[in-house]
Amino acid sequence: MPGSPRSRRKRKVTTVLAGFGLLVTGAALQVSATATPAHAATPHRILFDNAHAETAGNADWIISTSQPDPLGEDSSPSAETDWTGAISSWGVALQKTGDYSLKTLPSGSSLTYGGSATTDLANFDTLVLPEPNTLFTTAEKTAIMNFVKNGGGLFMISDHTGADRNNDGEDAVEILNDLMTDNSVDSTDPFGFSVDSLSISSDYPSAIGDSSDPVLHGSFGTVTKSLIASGTTATLKPADNSSVKGLLYRTGYSGNTGAFFATSTFGSGRVAFWGDSSPIDDDTGQSGNTLYDGWNDSGATNAALALNATEWLSGASGDGGGGDGGSGSCTSAQLLGNNGFESGATTWSATSGVITNSSSQSARTGSYYAWLDGYGTATTDTLSQSVTVPSACTSATLSFHLHIDTAETTTSTAYDTLKVQVLNSSGTVLSTLATYSNLNAAAGYTKRSFSLASYAGQTVTLKFTGTEGSTLQTSFVIDDTALDVA
Repeated sequence: MPGSPRSRRKRKVTTVLAGFGLLVTGAALQVSATATPAHAATPHRILFDNAHAETAGNADWIISTSQPDPLGEDSSPSAETDWTGAISSWGVALQKTGDYSLKTLPSGSSLTYGGSATTDLANFDTLVLPEPNTLFTTAEKTAIMNFVKNGGGLFMISDHTGADRNNDGEDAVEILNDLMTDNSVDSTDPFGFSVDSLSISSDYPSAIGDSSDPVLHGSFGTVTKSLIASGTTATLKPADNSSVKGLLYRTGYSGNTGAFFATSTFGSGRVAFWGDSSPIDDDTGQSGNTLYDGWNDSGATNAALALNATEWLSGASGDGGGGDGGSGSCTSAQLLGNNGFESGATTWSATSGVITNSSSQSARTGSYYAWLDGYGTATTDTLSQSVTVPSACTSATLSFHLHIDTAETTTSTAYDTLKVQVLNSSGTVLSTLATYSNLNAAAGYTKRSFSLASYAGQTVTLKFTGTEGSTLQTSFVIDDTALDVA
């Protein structure tokens, strides 16, 4: 309704887990550019999770009892028994190459992204989740999803449904599905698959025939088969994410069903899924556990699969999708989370009431939009999101649709303004892309576009700041944002 002031509410700053999982007040706090997973860095940095009951029951999914640094147990391991844990073979094999730096997130810790801890995800290229048995917190899910979106690798390893090793009511199937369907970054099937609620007793899933796939044909060998010893599969949904790809399938299955091992991309990052923890089990670990040597199973090539996938996820291998990678390629993608605001007040950092579905203004599409100012009193509203522009992308275009209505009658004075800015890690304004005002009021939405190609390789914050004077209202209404890279 042009000219109508917005109802005044008690204003309080909305605290949103946004950007890199930081708490924000008013405007987005910034994190340094080093908070971006640095693909193709040497050594490649891998974090194995042990903070979510990965050693409950008979599980022993750790690379070493020395945590966070396995080198504390043996600084130069040559055999799997030099490190203690049922996935020590995996860790030792990577360590022996000299190309990997390995750490473990210890029990009692939390996953973070953009924090100061040495085990913060910003310090790693790949996160391995080896059959988690407790739910991730809301903050952890935000951290994981933003880590992947901004270029990190995520390795999700499940087990069969009902494998609730710590009897807390949750198993790995439920926990991984919860991560993908109930997070503040993107809960609309972000990876293009869901984990099946199945308990498959045994099988040797076969690899597809694709000689160019870097996971099936990597530097650690050729993958032909894997192993199911009580596990599950995934259902693929390429309509939701066209990059999803099944690599190994349960016997008798193909296409979108029965995928035992799958890969995908999200934002600038890469994702791998494996339907059973038995293939990574090397039968050596802490005493008291019943283990099985799936790593060296003679009917499968599980070691090559685990190691090639780690290489691909960390960006160490050739082009296979997922961000910059080690090949210097760019995957075309839209990088902003909740870009149409349909998930409500998530992902973005915003002052209270900015992200809304109020009927007093109209969304361009859907129900939600961002409404800055419009009160007819002295007001400053902000809306912001941090994002990493992949270094290999030569095109990066920020776009949004803007509608402005006002009660101001002047044709010469900008009493109320909306600034669109790019900020660096210190909160310094790098560029003011545009300034709009009550003088730009018009019916309907107008698409605005700006190149951000000059920020390739940087983590920046995109910020909208609406400033309103003390009398007549001006409303700045934003919808359908995007940051398209190619």
